[in-house]
Amino acid sequence: MPARLDHTIVHSRDRFAGARFLAELIGRPEPKRFGPFASLPLEGGVTLDYADERGPITSQHLAFLVPEDEFDEIFGRITDRELPYWADPAHDKPQQINHLFGGRGVYIDDPDGHSIEFITHTYVID
Repeated sequence: MPARLDHTIVHSRDRFAGARFLAELIGRPEPKRFGPFASLPLEGGVTLDYADERGPITSQHLAFLVPEDEFDEIFGRITDRELPYWADPAHDKPQQINHLFGGRGVYIDDPDGHSIEFITHTYVID
């Protein structure tokens, strides 16, 4: 069996607030308590386990590949909440989406400063 991602820990000032923020954007159920974590199950059995962090939080980047219709739903939630968004990870193109590789993409920051990206077409690696 090839290796696959099972879970990762996302540090947060408030584990349930951080997990809930993402869950609401992507239309997932309420995160569940799993030991010291707020666990957010994703497709394919992968979970994001949000953990409370008392010290400084190092920003992480999470990218989600979503179908076109789901991108529309997520982007609608972003704009309904008047969240700032960008077409690029450097935040040089505010209030824009990108159209790389024939798809669409957008970046937002979660309440803990993690960069969350939604794309409709995977980036090509040569």
